[in-house]
Amino acid sequence: MAVRATVSRFPVDSDAQEASGVPWGITLTPFTAKDENGQSPVYGSDGHLLPRCENCYAYFNTYCELDQWAWNCSLCGTLNGLSSQAIARYSHPQSCAEMMSSFIDLELPLEGSDEEMLHARPVYVAAVDLSSSEEFLELTKSALQAALEALAPGSLFGLATFSHKLGLYDVQGPIPVVKNVFIPQDTEGTMPIELEDVMPLLQFLAPVETCKDRITSALETLRPTTSWERTPGAGEGLDGVLMGGRGFGAAMEALCNYLGSEYGNTFALARVFAFLSGPPDYGPGQLDTRRYGEQYASKGEDADRALLPEQTPFYKDLAAVAVQAGVCVDIFAVTNEYTDLASLKFLSIESGGSLFLYTNADDSTLPQDMYRMLSRPYAFNCVLRLRTSTEFKPGHSYGHFFPDPQYENVQHIICCDSYATYAYDFDFANNVGFSRHASEQPMVQIAFQYTVVVPPEELSTSGLVSSTRGKHSLKRRLRIRTLQYGTAQNPNELYDGVDPEAVLSLLVHKVILASLEQGVREGRMLLHDWLVILTAQYNEAFKLIQYKSGSSSITAQIDVAFSQCPQLQPFPRLVFALLRNPLLRFHEEGVHPDYRIYVQCLFVYCGLQLTN
Repeated sequence: MAVRATVSRFPVDSDAQEASGVPWGITLTPFTAKDENGQSPVYGSDGHLLPRCENCYAYFNTYCELDQWAWNCSLCGTLNGLSSQAIARYSHPQSCAEMMSSFIDLELPLEGSDEEMLHARPVYVAAVDLSSSEEFLELTKSALQAALEALAPGSLFGLATFSHKLGLYDVQGPIPVVKNVFIPQDTEGTMPIELEDVMPLLQFLAPVETCKDRITSALETLRPTTSWERTPGAGEGLDGVLMGGRGFGAAMEALCNYLGSEYGNTFALARVFAFLSGPPDYGPGQLDTRRYGEQYASKGEDADRALLPEQTPFYKDLAAVAVQAGVCVDIFAVTNEYTDLASLKFLSIESGGSLFLYTNADDSTLPQDMYRMLSRPYAFNCVLRLRTSTEFKPGHSYGHFFPDPQYENVQHIICCDSYATYAYDFDFANNVGFSRHASEQPMVQIAFQYTVVVPPEELSTSGLVSSTRGKHSLKRRLRIRTLQYGTAQNPNELYDGVDPEAVLSLLVHKVILASLEQGVREGRMLLHDWLVILTAQYNEAFKLIQYKSGSSSITAQIDVAFSQCPQLQPFPRLVFALLRNPLLRFHEEGVHPDYRIYVQCLFVYCGLQLTN
């Protein structure tokens, strides 16, 4: 769990924070194996026995004062009693992870029977767009070949195709067999038959280690749907040849319902790889791509603002269905035409997946990206909770998660890998600020609860090897990081501890949010105004403004290069780069709206890595 604060010492009060002009917050990458200093957590067990504060529910940590019968919470100061079990546990502190380090990772008991815990085979389904070209299919085949090499033994794999019909492949027999179901053309239509009745799910999902060659053979049979097979899509036609037939929405909805029947039984999380060569233009979830064009010039509308919101809630609603079915969707769009990713993105980001965009098949890195993505470890069914000491509180939170409907500052993450990064900004809870006593320093505690699938070879240290041979197992874990920060009395002290990368990452989140709500122009203004304010506050803090009187006027010399503060010197260059980035360039400058959405999703997902 890597945590990076925008400033190494927190502002002592709101006046010091406002006088600095520096955003106050943190970025965190919860599933990375080490912290920002390269240190690993101390691992342990019995996470459910870890004492918690009766007032703020923070976890016991090394910063808490402990005596024989009680402990003081390091976040809120509450005195808590210890149970007899905890007293016995802490009589041997060298055996307790929470007594050894402020960065711990503890195993939790899983709900359900042992048999249910073992039904955890990783499930992957490829959904391939056949309303495409030969070049697109060749690239997709290469990507899926790379995926098959990256998948762990014991994984289950299913192959589906979609156009004006949805095809399910059975690759467990001597030759691949495909069964098709026609997708209704009407936007309110439903599939004529349940997919389970077309092909039983366990017949559709094939073990990778025994069926890899047959999966490869099935991939070789994929061919684009010819124009005479297609039916009218969104009413478009060209010289008598009917185009369309990309029933993506209906196909995804049917697959989610199909897989959901075995959620919690055959698998704990299923990942669907959706390969798309253009906009959905057929059946439920079809998108009207005519909104992208020259009409904004004639109507006087702001294209930079009009093309950012979704045109239909279909895919956001479908993401909720996917979450309930235990399905995570990754979208790989290979197209240079307007596909309206502003609408499609919700299916991927809100189900825990990723969004990828490639403008052509010739120089695409899709196979390499696919292999890298599947080679990384990931966690799922994650819960992230940030707690602070009483003087301050989290303000906005940023990232691909959704808030808990009941508890404040609790976020749920469907699927999280070692690159997924989230951000928070802070506000003071009152006008007093932090105490000036060294014994009462600002505290931050991050709790990250997650589940991982453990392959059979990693169970050798447990006593379950003989009974679980060849099976995957689930493990639920609790990772906790508690941090203590110093305080800065004035802007000069704050500037000494600025982390440019963390500051810019937090700024990018704010800029993206402003762009989505008020348009790209507003996002640019926010970034520009921030740099102006920072420059003014810096010159004021260092008393650098010099006035010169001329014969007819008074001029002021201002240090715009932050020459007195090396930590601030990267910001003018970085802000200029952001303003020239497709994220904030105008529509009339040739920035494709789909590419802008892709860049937004990329920045929100992994933060801004200045070193990459």
